[in-house]
Amino acid sequence: MAGIVGYGAYIPIYRIKVEDIASVWNEDAEAIKHGLGIKEKTVPARDEDAATIAVEASRRAVRHAGISPSNIQAVYVGSESHPYAVKPTATIVKEALGTGNRVMAADLEFACKAGTAGMQMVMGLVESRMIDYGLAAGSDTSQGRPGDALEYTASAGGAAFIIGREKEEIIANILKTVSFTTDTPDFWRRESASFPSHGGRFTGEPAYFRHITSATKLMFEETGFEPSDFAYAVFHQPNGKFPTNVARMLGFSEEQIKPGLLTPIIGNTYSGASMLGLAATLDIAKPGDKILLTSFGSGAGSDSFAIEVTDNAEDKRKNGVLVQDMINSHKRYVDYATYLKNRNSIKKR
Repeated sequence: MAGIVGYGAYIPIYRIKVEDIASVWNEDAEAIKHGLGIKEKTVPARDEDAATIAVEASRRAVRHAGISPSNIQAVYVGSESHPYAVKPTATIVKEALGTGNRVMAADLEFACKAGTAGMQMVMGLVESRMIDYGLAAGSDTSQGRPGDALEYTASAGGAAFIIGREKEEIIANILKTVSFTTDTPDFWRRESASFPSHGGRFTGEPAYFRHITSATKLMFEETGFEPSDFAYAVFHQPNGKFPTNVARMLGFSEEQIKPGLLTPIIGNTYSGASMLGLAATLDIAKPGDKILLTSFGSGAGSDSFAIEVTDNAEDKRKNGVLVQDMINSHKRYVDYATYLKNRNSIKKR
């Protein structure tokens, strides 16, 4: 059985508040905060992109796992904002880690679930014994057109998970994973387009809610688990309201999702969102706790995981950086002009 042997996360220190965006567009900040369930979001620095975020999260994952980077034989990086149209991010990550060159590496795209798709791929390679360890990262500096509703939520951050099979190293066993996928065009960005487009009427029920609930119910059917079997649950979080609503629909309480619900204070990190939620949950989970993770990616699909924490988790926790510490420490607020400059939305000629 494959399991998580280490994980790491990275969240930029810069933030912008909903009020500072709303004031530029003469919009009601309180109504937006209530409607989206979000107060502020992360902003990448001028020199941060999906590659640098993936590198930092992956380095932390290696330290947490306590293994040599040379043991990693596969690296997959999921993102909607790879810095190059043709040039892999995964090769940058593996080079920064010092894995050596005998490595399978690839970039993945499936909107916000590209990172969890990478986790499934690494699981398959580990369980088939093609590799001993593999790394999957989800990283984004997500885009939102100025003045669009996405501008209030699209943020930056990422997480990386190292998966192996040695029992004495695994901090959480992955008991089962299932997926549910359709061709639902709720969100897209064409080649050379700076900002994504979204089909508003598809965003909720046909896309997010249908896929999250279908994948989770499929997990229940194939494992016999039910909501009460899980100490915690993490759902993809494009805003603060959707994951709360879908948890209620599926029979989960607010207490079960609270540790992993990060969007209200860091925004939607796209490919990093559900993985960061899992990292924050693993930071506090106890041996024997079961965690449900169900991601979502527009286009559209969901990956669901049943995960059980082992006795090794608490011993390795000293090697990691807690997600909540990253959220609360050293954060700096920027104004709207700095936010646009950091996002390369305004440029010198």
